[in-house]
Amino acid sequence: MNSRTEARDAAINDPASDAKTPQSRSANSRDVNLEITGMSCAGCAGRVEKSVGGLEGVTSVDVNLALNTAHVAFDGDKVGVRRIAQAVADAGYSVAEETWSYDIDGMTCANCAGRVEKALAALPGVTEATVNFALEQASITALPGQMSDEIAIRSVEDAGYHATSRNKSSANDNDDSETAARSDKPVDRSLLLLGASVVLTAPLVLQMLWMYLGVEYHLPAWVELALATPVQFLIGWRFYRGAFAALRHRSANMDVLVALGTSSAYFLSLYNMIVAQSGQSHLYFEASAAIITLILGGKIMEDRAKRGASAAIRELMALRPRRARKIVDGKDIDVAIDELKVGDIVRVLPGERLPVDGIVDAGESELDESLITGETRPVARLAGDEVVGGAVNGTGRIDIKVSAVGDDTTLSRIIRLVEKAQTGKAPVQKLVDRVSAVFVPVIIVIALVTLAGWLFAGFGMEASIVAAVSVLVIACPCALGLATPTALVAGTGSAARAGILIRNFDALEQAHNIDTVIFDKTGTLTEGSPTVRDVKPVDGVDQNDLLRLAAAVQAASEHPLARAVVSIARDQGMDIPDVTEFRGKTGAGVMATVEGKSVVIGTDTMLRDQSVSMPDADVISADISQHEARGRTVILIAIDGKYGGFITLEDRIRESAKQTISDLKARGINSIMLSGDSQEVASYVAEQLGLERGEGRIRPQDKALAVEKLRKEGRHVAMVGDGINDAPALAAADVGIAMGGGTDVAMETAGITLMRSDPALVADAIDISIATRRKIAQNLFWAFAYNVIGVPLAAFGVLSPAIAGAAMALSSVSVVSNSVMLRRWKARGAQK
Repeated sequence: MNSRTEARDAAINDPASDAKTPQSRSANSRDVNLEITGMSCAGCAGRVEKSVGGLEGVTSVDVNLALNTAHVAFDGDKVGVRRIAQAVADAGYSVAEETWSYDIDGMTCANCAGRVEKALAALPGVTEATVNFALEQASITALPGQMSDEIAIRSVEDAGYHATSRNKSSANDNDDSETAARSDKPVDRSLLLLGASVVLTAPLVLQMLWMYLGVEYHLPAWVELALATPVQFLIGWRFYRGAFAALRHRSANMDVLVALGTSSAYFLSLYNMIVAQSGQSHLYFEASAAIITLILGGKIMEDRAKRGASAAIRELMALRPRRARKIVDGKDIDVAIDELKVGDIVRVLPGERLPVDGIVDAGESELDESLITGETRPVARLAGDEVVGGAVNGTGRIDIKVSAVGDDTTLSRIIRLVEKAQTGKAPVQKLVDRVSAVFVPVIIVIALVTLAGWLFAGFGMEASIVAAVSVLVIACPCALGLATPTALVAGTGSAARAGILIRNFDALEQAHNIDTVIFDKTGTLTEGSPTVRDVKPVDGVDQNDLLRLAAAVQAASEHPLARAVVSIARDQGMDIPDVTEFRGKTGAGVMATVEGKSVVIGTDTMLRDQSVSMPDADVISADISQHEARGRTVILIAIDGKYGGFITLEDRIRESAKQTISDLKARGINSIMLSGDSQEVASYVAEQLGLERGEGRIRPQDKALAVEKLRKEGRHVAMVGDGINDAPALAAADVGIAMGGGTDVAMETAGITLMRSDPALVADAIDISIATRRKIAQNLFWAFAYNVIGVPLAAFGVLSPAIAGAAMALSSVSVVSNSVMLRRWKARGAQK
């Protein structure tokens, strides 16, 4: 971390840059070094300089192509680092960034979260800062070398709160009990305070109830004072502390409202008792004590509900074992997970969790992967099969060869994706943040207007203060601040349990509008494991030679069709020769030299482009069409410029595919399939599944164009795929959905990732997105409605301070509880 801090200081205080533009620098002149990725020539450097240099406030730009860096001097009052990074992106390049995360303690409402977010966003080198009030977490995106834990934590503490780093490996790998302790200890302490507060407040409230029942009995005034004082200043100190911190930083939060309201009721009672010497009927100690007790109880209920909303991430964290049995010289050695390396062999006994990702080296068993993929049924795993860490071993003992450790494991990647989603912000939250920023000052003004209005109406100072107190304590910015993040946390958590990872809120926001879903065929609607059905050589070509030569060329390719051809050749015991001069043409085929022969494999277009001689073309075409009409894929083979025959392959349609299309159609969503296979194969599959249409001979670049075309027609498009060739279309769609069995490129490009290759989860992903958005709308409606209705009622004296305090406490609880109901959501795909 020290090197990063030094680099930051060097970047900001570079004297060389000061010397370059001495007259153009303002009081807030700053320098920053950016690491640029994607530049390949001087023209690239020029475009970056032009884009960044055109920003108002940028005084100089120096791009070093050799180092892939840009040194920018700018006026911090006119432009920020985020805008500079965006200018680099607008030029077609990207700025390298780092992500930092922290737990934040001491926040009481959305205004607190906004103040922390503002403090972090103002740090040098920070391009984005988000604070999630529901999770009490902050996430920072910053330029490399310009951020450290010390800087971020100091900034949070200066804002009046406390931050704990989550960036070191130990922070993520601590024992789960420590995580539980962090969230439980404050609640346990609060429970003790609540218990004491209830005991002290109960006599005050009971005497009020006795009065309503006609029993004329009052506690002595000094007893009321003795009971209310510790509640006000000891148990309620947390509200004073929060209010002082907020006011010191020129802002206001919920604590300000509570402290003002309860203090007004308490000191009015004290005045009546000592100065005015009024009777007990003019004391409001029970109101001040009851407000603090009720709000404290509400905060505890709120905290527990928030932990329920965020339970998914803790469940995922709990899946990571801390130790493993490493096999060394045939003996089991108990080691920490951190000590394992790729290639080690670990042994997993029945009933234990798999500590790492790997490949079964020996033994066989059934694994429960439900909390990782959402698959409810145990999955059989044999020698050679891939397994994921966190899965529960069944009845068999298995030895696993480690293939990934630490942050590279599937479980760690899932946790990172879920954490990133849950700590982000939905677009609607920006509006809520703006409202919350002015909420408390507006309520204070309304309380003052209420006080003046009641005085002007002739009700006297005492009644006027009571009405103003009711306004202060019924207003609740917490409900507004919690409405969106708790629903998002609960929704993304429930989705993760079902094997649906929502990577960003744009996907969540757009999913409810989807009216068209485009499916890739191979690996999405079909199983992605085609098998060879026929090998048809022409006269004069040996069938085994044709298959052997084809397998030799296909062995250099990772395409599913290629793997199928290689697999059958090896099953038949063929010796597959090496190839030279291998070349591929995306979406068309491959070619290479095998044993001195030029071999071309692919579509008829590919063979024509290579000037392959094809006698009896009409007969060959008719033969191929018969196979394709039955849904089989045909690949043609040419040897030394002459047509040599073809191989047919069949990829079975997934069992859930037809029901998925039916479910989408029931939701009013059309389904289209784009495939690189022939039009005949595409039409056959489309007819079998009931698709709107199926298009064949679609090249990867054409998929993205097809998406854009549909969007220009006014459709809201989701793209579902699993391969590298689907990445452009996934990025172009309103919502990209990657099948979990696919490539990392597809998963990183898509907004939603399905952890198992089941198209049924597509409908489920849309469902949970709609359900989450509906919860957000409900929460925001009730949060706004509560304040819009409650504040006027309090201002007109309809609600007493104690009842207003209870309503304030319950408002946040009701919003969070409504969000927690999303935990009941179940994926239909998992139920089938």
